[in-house]
Amino acid sequence: MNFEIEVLIVSFAISIILSMIAIPILKRLKVGQIERDDGPASHLKKQGTPTMGGIIIIFSMLIATIATAVYLQATGDGELAQNLIPILLLTMGFGLIGFIDDFKKLVLKNTEGLKPSYKMLGLLVISVAFVIYLIQGTDLGTETYIPILKQYITLPMYIYVPAAICVILATTNAVNLTDGIDGLSSSISTIIITCLTVIGMLHGVTEVYIFGSIVIGAILGFLIFNLHPAKVFMGDTGSLLLGGVISAIALYLKMPLILLVIALIPVLETVSVIMQIMYFKKTGKRIFKMAPLHHHFELSGWKENKVVIVFSIITLLLCIIGLKII
Repeated sequence: MNFEIEVLIVSFAISIILSMIAIPILKRLKVGQIERDDGPASHLKKQGTPTMGGIIIIFSMLIATIATAVYLQATGDGELAQNLIPILLLTMGFGLIGFIDDFKKLVLKNTEGLKPSYKMLGLLVISVAFVIYLIQGTDLGTETYIPILKQYITLPMYIYVPAAICVILATTNAVNLTDGIDGLSSSISTIIITCLTVIGMLHGVTEVYIFGSIVIGAILGFLIFNLHPAKVFMGDTGSLLLGGVISAIALYLKMPLILLVIALIPVLETVSVIMQIMYFKKTGKRIFKMAPLHHHFELSGWKENKVVIVFSIITLLLCIIGLKII
């Protein structure tokens, strides 16, 4: 337990230091938030706030994970060190797709950013690579844990592979949609990743709880500057990365189904968008005042901090339920 706390603290410190360095640089580069004209009026004052801050989380994870791997290698735990690197690289691949999108929009001033088809293709390639790694590079097999029943089932390859890819794509996009209020996505993701890290501890999956501790520290350091009023936003760079981390750890633990419980808030955010679009196309009317769901509550009179606190409390309770049913 002491080692996990140490790597978390180191990652947290690195994240704070990088935030203090990166935020002024992003300001000088004028990599500022672009707010929607049809969004909540309170968000217009955020125009120009530095974004693409997900690079802070990425580099914090990178530095802390490599340092941890070097330490483990030096202390004779080379196999564990080697297991950390593929998880790091594959999850950072999702952040890279988000970075390319942010870079095109904010630095190259291409308002379209990365075309949705290209973005989805990039996420698909990374997802396929990760699933191949799980099957070929580990001895995890295609076993999947069924919560409540508390037993594993072995899925046929032709079911497991597309299902695992869908889990990754759905999770990355769900976390991406949750990123719309100061500190919301980072707070909820921290709670979910903490829950998955605890599950890793309970099941003795060492690489998961060490990597999870590193990610938690990196997000918490960033969160200090991301809480309302935010001094920096994570952009797609951060939200796609965190979605990738959550789905990757869940699959590594053989527990993707637990995300339906502990990640219910991102699930509902996604469902609200789908419902809004389908209902509007059919009737010309809206179910919600605005989608994703967090904007509906904003336009209903909730302050940003209230939305973040309520959604975080719900996620915490769902994580407790998740731990109970595994």
